[in-house]
Amino acid sequence: MSAWENADEEHLVRRTAQGDRAAFEEFYRRTAPWLAVRLRRRCADEQIVAEVMQETFLAVWRAAASFAGTAAGGSAVGWVWTIAARRLVDAFRRRAHHAQLPPEVALDAAPVAAAEDELLAATIGDEVGTALRDLAPELRAVLQAMVLDGLTVRETAVLLGLPEGTVKTRARRARIALREALS
Repeated sequence: MSAWENADEEHLVRRTAQGDRAAFEEFYRRTAPWLAVRLRRRCADEQIVAEVMQETFLAVWRAAASFAGTAAGGSAVGWVWTIAARRLVDAFRRRAHHAQLPPEVALDAAPVAAAEDELLAATIGDEVGTALRDLAPELRAVLQAMVLDGLTVRETAVLLGLPEGTVKTRARRARIALREALS
């Protein structure tokens, strides 16, 4: 039986901030499987998922002291997901930056779709995918977090840095826009 078995994730992060390696290992044991599943929903490339996992937990170890905790309304799991989501976006940007266009592609070619848009198109059918891509980016971000990632309103608010009311409003506006686009 682990000494940390009864500790919640917030306590584990606070102990990690004090340099407690055992608390960090317990936090990792609890959150890594869940985090890997969430990342795989967004990215099919196992190498990128592994890289993001490593970068995320390194950031948790280094920045545990910056975790505001439940007093600020955030959970440790929401905090680690925020770190991971940002690392995943960074990985997508690096991949897009390093991708080279073939020399025969004209300079006036259509812009390359963002990595998340490619993932969205691959995950969802053509008609729905098109309707989602046509949404305003702020509405699409809320739907991606809540529907594709399965986050709650609170977790989405933490992830996107928005008030919960704004998340609810954007989710409603996005559903209305999708309903209209698909009718």
